[in-house]
Amino acid sequence: MTRVRPIVERMHAYVPGEQPAGGRVIKLNTNENPYPPAPGVIAAVAAAASADLRLYPEPSAKPLREEAARCYGVRPEQVLVGNGSDELLTMLMRAIVGVDDIVVFPEPTYSLYDTLVTIQEGRSLTIPFPPDFTLPPALWAAEGQLMMICNPNAPSGSITPIATIAELASGFDGVVVVDEAYVDFAPASATALPLLGSHDNMIVLRTFSKSFSLAGMRIGLAFGHPDLLAQIAKVKDSYNLNRVAIVAGVAALVEIAWMQRNVARIVTSRARLCERLAGLGYDVLPSAANFVLARRPGEDQGPVQAALRARGILVRHFATDRLRDALRISVGTDEEIDRLLTELGALRQP
Repeated sequence: MTRVRPIVERMHAYVPGEQPAGGRVIKLNTNENPYPPAPGVIAAVAAAASADLRLYPEPSAKPLREEAARCYGVRPEQVLVGNGSDELLTMLMRAIVGVDDIVVFPEPTYSLYDTLVTIQEGRSLTIPFPPDFTLPPALWAAEGQLMMICNPNAPSGSITPIATIAELASGFDGVVVVDEAYVDFAPASATALPLLGSHDNMIVLRTFSKSFSLAGMRIGLAFGHPDLLAQIAKVKDSYNLNRVAIVAGVAALVEIAWMQRNVARIVTSRARLCERLAGLGYDVLPSAANFVLARRPGEDQGPVQAALRARGILVRHFATDRLRDALRISVGTDEEIDRLLTELGALRQP
């Protein structure tokens, strides 16, 4: 006798990257920022640890919505907050996707999309990326309630010009979600935020987990038309962002220059990592994110991942036909990258 919905019993859960419990491990597997958050963020979090923690937070995280609106040039009613952008994805699916409704996205991409569609008993219409990871032409003919575009894409790091996204959204009757978790590592022109004024069917997602070094806080933002966000907010959890996270998010935006300096360091290290990986015989896709996808065509990289793990270095391997010959490697500090390259070089020795 089962006590859960049949779809839940049948489905495969989302598998997050490994999070070791302590120890001297180089973590290059979950695209966390190798540098700490701004000093003002740490101070604000410490100050928030007060007797006021007995009180519920402001239900809509108004201080954070107002600061995000100021920072990104929109109105507060165009901002919805979540417990990470993953919760915002869940809210979108709850509000938009019903039984047998179609969600369209290219693949491979962020695997949580398909998991959330399954929970709603919807249908994923997946369209394979071509080898260069440009958007597949079949997307333009696709129909559905929701379309997901991860930009820059994970796990490829590839970027789609916003003119292409605008064209795609103009021809799609449903809601187009542009997941910009990694956009701060791309050129400034990469964001779809300027398209919101002309596309009321578009939602742009951001996270504080990557560029702002706040993965442990779980803070996400959704930008879109106020009417659409108001409908989505109906299905959010009550008090979904805690008091400390709200304070941390505001402080991070106030000190956004700190984040931008860290991003510049990561972009420089990314170029160096790509060059050195190529020297070790890997095919490395151009990346606009804080990670790279490195391939050895025809060679399963699972054993390489396992060997690196045994040496205290975590990278991500996806055991799928399309990605079996690839490693996704987060951009760490230069010292971490040097250690990775040394170990990879040793593994390549006959």
